[in-house]
Formats: sequence, structure tokens, C-alpha cells
Amino acid sequence: MPTGSCLCHHLRYDDRTKIVISQATCFCLSCRKISGGTNSLNLLYPENKVHVIAGSAKRYSQIHESGMKLEITFCGECGCTIYKTHESFPGKIIILAGTLDNLDGLEESTPEQELFVKHRASWLTSLDGAEQKLEF
Repeated sequence: MPTGSCLCHHLRYDDRTKIVISQATCFCLSCRKISGGTNSLNLLYPENKVHVIAGSAKRYSQIHESGMKLEITFCGECGCTIYKTHESFPGKIIILAGTLDNLDGLEESTPEQELFVKHRASWLTSLDGAEQKLEF
């Protein structure tokens, strides 16, 4: 069963399905700020199959640049973002791939899409085989 955690390992989760609905990199401003990098690698899972098994989470809500509400869930101890929910994906959870504990989960997470490519830095190249989308 895939597991993940925050930087300090206080907040931990498991995935009871191993079914990733989709994988995407995102270059939107929110994802750049959340990841601290040029983009984030997001894994879309059924929300009812991912369970926090240790620690307590904090949440922050914001209006995404697309106009939709985005809720960010992070560790109350170290501040590491674990997942996001977005009203355009009801019943789904968006896990940040960097929180997976095992490299196998990353190897299996080849992005199918690149989102908000209009915000991708010019020195970054597109991923082979990934659909390029200006927004969602």
C-alpha cells in the first residue's frame, strides 16, 4: 500500500487503492508557490481511498487564479503541503507526488498532462507524450 508523509513525518497518509486517476505537472502560480519550484507534480486519487493515518493537518483556502476555490492541506508542524482539493474535482484529492515515501510511486507517476503551460519558464521543455494545456 503506497504511503506518504510530510517533511517531519508527523503527518502521514496511506492510499488504499493504488489507483491514480491521472498525473499532471502544473505551472500555475498556486502550484509554484506550494511546491517552492517551477511547478508541482500532482496525482489525482479518489478522495475516499486516501487516509491520514498519523498527525494533524491544517488547511488553507484560497481562490485559484482560475476563479475556483482551492483548499490546501498541510502539516501543522513543518508546513509541508500534502494534498489539495479543488471544487472542479469533486470526490477527488490531489496529492503532491513529492510526499510519496517510496520512489516506486514516482516512477509510476509519469505525467499525462502539463497544466498552465502558459506560465512555464521558457528554459523548461515540454514532457514527451504529455498533453499541453494552457489552463485546466
